[in-house]
Amino acid sequence: MSPVEVGIIGCLVLFGLLFTSMPVAFAMIASGVLGFALIITPQAAFSMVIAELYETFTAYNLTVIPLFVMMGQVAFHAGISKRLFHTAYVWVGHLKGGLAMATVGACAGFGAISGSGPATAATMAAVALPEMKRYGYADSLAAGTVAAGGSLGMLIPPSVVFIVYALMTEQSIGDLFLAGIVPGILIAGLFGFNIYIRCSRDKTLGPAGPRYSWKDRFLSLNGVIETVLLFFLVMGGMFLGLFTPIEAAAIGAAGSFIIAFVQKELTFGKLKRILLETVRTSSMVFFIVAGAVVFGRFLAVSRIPFVVAQLFISLPLPGEMIMMLIILFFLVAGCFIDALALILLTIPIFFPVVMELGFDPIWFGVIVVVITQMGVITPPVGINVYVVSGIERDIPLSVIFKGALPFLSMLILAAFILIMVPQICLFLPNLLH
Repeated sequence: MSPVEVGIIGCLVLFGLLFTSMPVAFAMIASGVLGFALIITPQAAFSMVIAELYETFTAYNLTVIPLFVMMGQVAFHAGISKRLFHTAYVWVGHLKGGLAMATVGACAGFGAISGSGPATAATMAAVALPEMKRYGYADSLAAGTVAAGGSLGMLIPPSVVFIVYALMTEQSIGDLFLAGIVPGILIAGLFGFNIYIRCSRDKTLGPAGPRYSWKDRFLSLNGVIETVLLFFLVMGGMFLGLFTPIEAAAIGAAGSFIIAFVQKELTFGKLKRILLETVRTSSMVFFIVAGAVVFGRFLAVSRIPFVVAQLFISLPLPGEMIMMLIILFFLVAGCFIDALALILLTIPIFFPVVMELGFDPIWFGVIVVVITQMGVITPPVGINVYVVSGIERDIPLSVIFKGALPFLSMLILAAFILIMVPQICLFLPNLLH
């Protein structure tokens, strides 16, 4: 068999393993090692996997991941997420569906210090779901809002997905962070609009809550001070050139510990849970990255990326049509593969095509993240839906999917807007430069 034929078989084996519910990282490593062994030699394959695992887990650039994960964990256990939610509720809770809108706002705020979609969904499920159920919100709207709102953690900086994309494509982490801010705000606004329209049509979905005075609203802003301080400490220092992204992550983690200590929220039990969750989440991400690198080595020797790139470039279609085909692929594949794993698997294939067609790599990174956001709330993978279901076991999985799917139309609309007006993504990075 030719290397290309082995590459195609290897991809089919990977998808087969994924459908058996094998963890993504192990499926990529197994299929990558097997394919590499068939094309080169078994000895070379084992040497390659050992070297790549070691290099991934000792890579200095990847230390930003556990540091940002730790910052999010400290913020959650210090009660920052609860205060964010309370502030958002005081301001918009009196509207129809206001509590759900407050949840979206709190998801956006917590995403700015967690960097993870599933972590944001898990946090807000614990904070917001009990409140929405207490005020008589429909289970579908309450759980669906948390699952969809949690996806904002993938886009609003500091995003773990952006970090991995930047490292793979050698782009600026700072530029990607800046590029994600306005699209994140846009999508949060569209989510709020969707909630308001649905609750206006069906008042049983999300009844309006009490109206607070302006004095109470301004006093509630104390609840966002920690988030704003952390965000500007990390992002501002990085963009002013005071420290690198890795140093920014370390300063952010240290800042979150200081806030927790000052608030007297840092007990020994909480510290233990913070460290355990940080290790668990970071290890999962590192294994997925390592698996993708191993599988990427196999794809490289199989020449699949080169063949696919040449195929796309040779299509008798305008560059915009080819880009739409790539986006359509991400949209479909995102329904079956975890967002981070999908990006790690496909960027080595499609990134050269995007560069050859002359599209901006920062813009493409934002588009890919927005498209893969759709996959975290759509079956059969829908990781955010499973996260919410795991925390709120009283709500059936089908009900959560039913509540989350209306937000899919808002993500599609946002992607269309960003494709038609790329400067929404690019004007902040361009302004910095």
